[in-house]
Amino acid sequence: MPKPKEHADTTNVLVVDDHPVMRAGLAQLIEHEPDLTICCEAADAQGALKAIEACEPDIAIVDISLKDSSGIDLIKDIRIRWPKLPVLVLSMHDEQFYAERVLRAGARGYVMKAEASSRIIEGIRKVLAGGVYVGERTASRMLSGLVAGGRDAEGPFVNRLSDREFQVFELIGQGLQTRQIAERLHLSVKTIEAHREHIKAKLNLGSATELLKYAVQWVQFERGA
Repeated sequence: MPKPKEHADTTNVLVVDDHPVMRAGLAQLIEHEPDLTICCEAADAQGALKAIEACEPDIAIVDISLKDSSGIDLIKDIRIRWPKLPVLVLSMHDEQFYAERVLRAGARGYVMKAEASSRIIEGIRKVLAGGVYVGERTASRMLSGLVAGGRDAEGPFVNRLSDREFQVFELIGQGLQTRQIAERLHLSVKTIEAHREHIKAKLNLGSATELLKYAVQWVQFERGA
């Protein structure tokens, strides 16, 4: 339920995460700050868009892994509909593989859930102040890429994939079939098949079997398995 500002100088925060326990813990952390308050929460992209309209937050904290929806797609929607609303990503995923991707989508910062709670608050304040908040390794790699005149050639291989291709790649690694992926992403089977071919070409994979093996290995690695 949207909560009005208690004071004119209070900063309203929207939390978007599909885990109720995580939302509760984050709310407790944020409410401990005298100038920050949780105005509303959401578990998915559709709920987040409705919440933004209802409570007009000053910042949105978004997880990129949402049930039945994409956090990256949500960030892009927010950027289009509310271009002045800053977004900070808080995710379990490794920053080196995702930070640049979410920044390109329109987010202003990235913090891993494994980080100390002080970094979350630090990230919120940095983004609210108009800055960009990422870890030192990510910032250094991004700067190296700019100096080199483009994307860092030594960066993660998944950076070769577009956002949609990356989504398809991850879902393949999770064991979903082409039709299931099409239903999850609300796309046609033909479109998913085209994405699969593009992924194989970009990653120099010769067959569907190689793609499946590579995608499964990626998901296991990314989860720390």
